[in-house]
Amino acid sequence: MPLIRIKKSWEIPERLVTPEATYLNRRRFMKGLISAGLTGAVLPLAGCNKSDRSLADSGSSSLKSYPNLTRNPAFSQVQRAITEEDLATKYNNFYEFGGTKSIWQAAQALPTENWKVEVTGLVKNPRVYDIDDLQKKFPLEERVYRFRCVEAWSMVVPWVGFPMKLLMADVEPTNNAKFVRFISFYDPEITKGPGFWAGGYPWPYTEALRLDEMANELAFFATGMYGKELPKQNGAPLREVIPWKYGFKGAKSIVKIEFVAEQPATFWNTLAANEYGFEANVNPNVPHPRWSQATEKVVGSGASWSWERIPTLAYNGYGEYVAGLYQ
Repeated sequence: MPLIRIKKSWEIPERLVTPEATYLNRRRFMKGLISAGLTGAVLPLAGCNKSDRSLADSGSSSLKSYPNLTRNPAFSQVQRAITEEDLATKYNNFYEFGGTKSIWQAAQALPTENWKVEVTGLVKNPRVYDIDDLQKKFPLEERVYRFRCVEAWSMVVPWVGFPMKLLMADVEPTNNAKFVRFISFYDPEITKGPGFWAGGYPWPYTEALRLDEMANELAFFATGMYGKELPKQNGAPLREVIPWKYGFKGAKSIVKIEFVAEQPATFWNTLAANEYGFEANVNPNVPHPRWSQATEKVVGSGASWSWERIPTLAYNGYGEYVAGLYQ
C-alpha cells in the first residue's frame, strides 16, 4: 500500500505575496514596549512579529476606488509577487495609535476630512493644498514598489500617487533649500492609544530628505494603494514612499512639508542615530546594531517563522536609479 503522508499543522507553504492587512498594523508594537521606559538601545522601529489576531476586514472595503488608473510600465515589474491586500493593510506600524502590528482599528480615529497640506519654507510659491485638489492637480498613476522595513521584513505594494518632483516644480524651492522635512499629523487627544507614551518622544513624527533625493524619479507621494484610497492605518491621505530606503523614512499622514537649508532633526534618528541613520538606504552589507540586514522575511500568510527568507538587495534593488546620489 502506498504511504499516505499527512502534513503537520506547522508545514505551511511559504508565500511571496504579502496580504494588505499585514502592512497596515505597523506602529502599535512600539507603544506597548516603550511604555516600560526608554532605556539603553531604542526598540526596533517597526516590530517584526506578526499579530496573533486574525482580523476579517481592514476597513478598506469602504474606500473610494480610482477610476481609469494607469500603472506606470517603468515601475510594474519587481520579480516578486504583489503582497495580498489584506496583509499589507493589517501588518504595519502607526505608533501614534499603538505599539503593535494590529493597529488598523485604532487608526480609524484619524480625522481625514478636509485634509490640508501646507508647503512652506524656502520656496517661491508657498501653498496650502486641499487633498482633493492635490489629487486633481498632479496626475495619479500606479507604481509597484518593493518595501523593505529596517526590521528585516518586506512586501511588494502597488501604490497610487504622483512623483514628488511634480510638487517641487509647483512650489519652486529656492537655491538656499537643501533639505525637505515632512511632518505627520499629531494630536495627543486623538492619537493616544492604550499605553500611549507621550513623554520622551519627539512628536510629531518627522522625516526628511535631501532635495536631490526628493527630485529622484522614484520618490513618490502616495494617496492610495491597491487601486483605492489609502486606508488610515497606511498613512491616509498622503504619505511618502521612498523605495530604496528603509520604511521608517516614509512619513505617514503628512500635514506639512517644509523646505530648509540645514539638515533637520527626524524622529527615529533623534532617538537612536546609531540604529536609524538619516540616510537609511537599504544596504545588506551594513548590519543593524542588533540584527543582520543581509536577508529579509517576505511577509505572507501563516506564522511569521514560516515566511520565506530572501537576500536583501542594495538600495532594495533600485541602484540603477539612485546609486549615483551617493558616490
